[in-house]
Amino acid sequence: MKIKAIVFLAFLLAAVLASCSESEKTYKIGVSQCSQGRWRDKVNQEMLAAQHLYEQDVEVVIANSYDDTELQIRQIDSLANTDIDLLVVAPNEAEPLADAISEVMGKGIPVICFDRNAVKGGCTAFIGGSNIEAGQVIGQYVLALANRQGTTGRKTRVMEITGAMSSTPAQARHKGFAEVVEGRGELEYVCKEGNWSSDEACEIVKKTIGTSEQPDIVFCHNDGMATGVYKCIVETGTEGQIQILGIDGMPDEGLEYVKLGHQVGTYVYPTHGEKIIRLALDILTDQDYAKVNLLHGIMVTPENVDLVMVTSVEMMEQNNHLITIQDKLEDYFGLYNTQHKVLVCSFIVILLLVVAIVLTWRAFIQMRKTLHERQTMHEEQTLFYTNPDSRTLRQVFETPKEELPAPKSQDAIFAETLNEAIRKNMANPNLKMDVLGETVGLSRVQLYRKVKAITGLTPVELLRQMRLQQGYVLLTTTNKTVNEIAYEVGFGTPGYFSKCFRQQYGKYPMELRSSQS
Repeated sequence: MKIKAIVFLAFLLAAVLASCSESEKTYKIGVSQCSQGRWRDKVNQEMLAAQHLYEQDVEVVIANSYDDTELQIRQIDSLANTDIDLLVVAPNEAEPLADAISEVMGKGIPVICFDRNAVKGGCTAFIGGSNIEAGQVIGQYVLALANRQGTTGRKTRVMEITGAMSSTPAQARHKGFAEVVEGRGELEYVCKEGNWSSDEACEIVKKTIGTSEQPDIVFCHNDGMATGVYKCIVETGTEGQIQILGIDGMPDEGLEYVKLGHQVGTYVYPTHGEKIIRLALDILTDQDYAKVNLLHGIMVTPENVDLVMVTSVEMMEQNNHLITIQDKLEDYFGLYNTQHKVLVCSFIVILLLVVAIVLTWRAFIQMRKTLHERQTMHEEQTLFYTNPDSRTLRQVFETPKEELPAPKSQDAIFAETLNEAIRKNMANPNLKMDVLGETVGLSRVQLYRKVKAITGLTPVELLRQMRLQQGYVLLTTTNKTVNEIAYEVGFGTPGYFSKCFRQQYGKYPMELRSSQS
């Protein structure tokens, strides 16, 4: 019992140590980005940097569809079929992705729409900048620029170049901007649809250069498109004639362009990837969260661009440093976890070895004890049989040779066994030779050969002879009738018994009994 207890405790301790070595849950968050660019790279970096920012560990997996709606649908389906706990989506197009997002939510996976919202069933929560607000702020700044320009003899021509209008950001930015500038008497407003491409924006403006439609102010839905317009201005030699505005406000794009004078302004569209991760963790850990989470940006002009650039550059550098530190920490954590597992396994192995050594030592002690007892017994036996006094005493327990039973041959033993078996089963008229063979451990053929060799009779003949002999005894020693005796010795009918009896002894049973009276 002690050995079993030791083994049980060893395995119990091993199980406890193994369970303790397992790390706490790490939440896996899949991200489906609709496009690429500096602004989205910044969001991705912020989300990656926030993986270990909060009390829960997070693993962020990012997939980019590069403005391909069909590819994004496939990526969303692929992410949902992995072991992610939550999905973050920036839809390339709202309508086509609505069904894919609904299917993910149908699997019990929460979905956060970021930057761009979905339609129909919606999502678990939305987080991102207010595109309507961005359009409105740009619109107010355009009014200020128009008043400052003071064009004489005509209205200030304002052109809006939108992103792809199938996306919700383009729709909202246009809505906010149009609410401010449409219907203003001092403005001549025109809206052109683009596709978020700088080349497309360049071509749209180039068609108006030198015509009555050449704009004084161009508002592009992102800074990438604004660079296309600036390229057009440089190529056509119209610098100083057109003022350019954009949205995004990245340090090495929009902010730099404002500082260099390529643009007269940009709207810093907020990223805050760390807030996306915080919202995801609130959902996953059943904390209170807002269904709609709006992030606010600021308008950057030549007057405040230096201050904003310093702040933004410092934040991006800190973010990059944080990612570097995080990568190193993950390497250290990986090494620590490996060493921890090796240490736990080593401890378990050592513990099991100790248990094995203890059991082996106990077995060795028991074996020595047994050998010692056997040796002592052997010595006592030797002393007993060699000591003269012991030999005299031993004769008391010995049986004289003349009283020992004579040895029996194998045939004699077989004959006695078969005789006993026949006598036990003699009354059975249906007795088979197979039964007799099983009793003496022989097959029917082996029984036939053995009986024939010993008696000269077949087993059937031997059985009939023994039945007749028993019948003879009963006829001469009892008052039982012939019929009773015939059945008692195993004959099926008295007539057959009488016939066989006469063949064996030369007279019928009744004749034998009459001669005895």
